[in-house]
Amino acid sequence: MSEETSFKYIVRIAGTDIDGKLKLPFGLAKIKGIGIITAFAILRFLGINENKLVGYLTEDEIKKLEDAVTDIRKLGLPSWLYNRRRDYESGEDLHYIGADLIFAARRDIEREIKMGSWRGVRHKLGLKVRGQRTRTTGRLGMTVGVRKKQR
Repeated sequence: MSEETSFKYIVRIAGTDIDGKLKLPFGLAKIKGIGIITAFAILRFLGINENKLVGYLTEDEIKKLEDAVTDIRKLGLPSWLYNRRRDYESGEDLHYIGADLIFAARRDIEREIKMGSWRGVRHKLGLKVRGQRTRTTGRLGMTVGVRKKQR
């Protein structure tokens, strides 16, 4: 059986197991930090067919995708596609995927808590941060209901 016709039910790219039955852009979007638009941009830059199923990727294509996804900045895509523009510590445009993205978000929240900003205080108290209504939603603890009269 040749490499092109063999079907893989699970393909591992950037530390993420992807279902082989998905089309490529939607499969790449399963990687944390890669969205649909970013996936389409990567595939078009690499010249890989977007309608292809993940399971029919060759080893060479998987290697190319792995290299592209781990360092998107090498591709020369526009900076508005990156998920970390003007990073707080380095000032550069970065793109994180997987655990690095989670770690960076956690670090940002810890920095805001330490700084004592409004957002940091809201995070610390476990309240809504982005200005949502809190009068009726986001309540914690036991529910308070209406007691029915005993018959």
